[in-house]
Amino acid sequence: MDINDLRSIITVAGLLCFLAIVGWAYGRSSKKGFEEAANLPFAEDDDQGAVPSASQPR
Repeated sequence: MDINDLRSIITVAGLLCFLAIVGWAYGRSSKKGFEEAANLPFAEDDDQGAVPSASQPR
C-alpha cells in the first residue's frame, strides 16, 4: 500500500461522510427540529434580558 492508496481511501471516506451528513440534514426525521430552530428568532420573549435604554447611564 502506497500513499496514493491511502489518499484514495481517505477521499472515499470523506465522500461517504459528506453524503451521510446531507442525508441526515434533508431527512424527514430532522425537518421538525430544523423548523423549530428556524423560528426561534421570532419567539415571543424578545425583550427577555434586554436593558431598557432609559436606565442606561450616559
